[in-house]
Amino acid sequence: MPNYNRRNLIKTSGSILGAAALYGLMPGCNRNQTLSGEWSGFKYSMCNESMAELSWPEQCRIVSDAGYRGIEIAAFTLVNEGVKEISRTKRKEMVSVMKDTGLECVGLHWLLAPSPKGLHFTTPDDDVRRKTVAYLDRLIDFCGDLGGHYMIFGSPKQRNTRGISVEQAKTYFAEGLESVADHAQNRGIEILIEPLGKRTTDVINTLSEASEMMERIHHPSIKMMFDFNNTVDESEPFDVLLKKYYKNIHHVHVQEMGGKHLGTGTAVNDYVKTFQVLKNMRYDHWISLEVFDFTPGGKTIANESMRTLKKIEGKLS
Repeated sequence: MPNYNRRNLIKTSGSILGAAALYGLMPGCNRNQTLSGEWSGFKYSMCNESMAELSWPEQCRIVSDAGYRGIEIAAFTLVNEGVKEISRTKRKEMVSVMKDTGLECVGLHWLLAPSPKGLHFTTPDDDVRRKTVAYLDRLIDFCGDLGGHYMIFGSPKQRNTRGISVEQAKTYFAEGLESVADHAQNRGIEILIEPLGKRTTDVINTLSEASEMMERIHHPSIKMMFDFNNTVDESEPFDVLLKKYYKNIHHVHVQEMGGKHLGTGTAVNDYVKTFQVLKNMRYDHWISLEVFDFTPGGKTIANESMRTLKKIEGKLS
């Protein structure tokens, strides 16, 4: 993991927004419709980890200049121990920077990794689970304060089994989300269950399992998402999966298979059918670039990936 310069991440030079702007920010940012109701195209955002060594204004400028409309935040890139370190004033400054660069806050991902240490969502240790749920509650407020509407629940190492059965872990998973669901709804946030491959966790590996968990919890603030790179345990093609689970997929993560940025592999051809499905369905949530190889640097990752996304769009009917 890179050595993050956290002190610089929250430096800003813009004006501070008023509290009303902060806590009621962009209530329609989860819809991609014109005033006439017509679909206006895909909304692209970018996750911030590849730029974590840069200041927050620099991150936002790179994302905006590359043509993205939103930024998705891994909170651990901004803190040492937890989001309580980011004061209300600093949160307002972050919102101001996003506004000044023409960006919206999509929300958060990597919710429980790696700071603060010792969290685990499905452990049989009651005290640890309570602490973890309490931190998830704090993340909900952090997300809401930034104007975000989505929290992607991946965090594989914080949800795997620890000497218990997968079914017991799923029970704890459901109980944890149920306990924060009303709070999320009150802040205008959806918590999205992310299926992850068995290579990273043994709890919720497919869209089918994510759908079952969502139905089990049965709360309007608990939905699911789709990530191209996390389909290794699926038996059906991307486009078939999207059609089957479309109504409850409220977010998409995109990258080359294997985790590199778009343009370094075959996504420009392999993802066309899936993007066609999204276009046909008038998909109105975010498509967010999430990569795991930061070597090229955030600016290169942002620009080359956006060029590839536009190439994919150019192949759609």
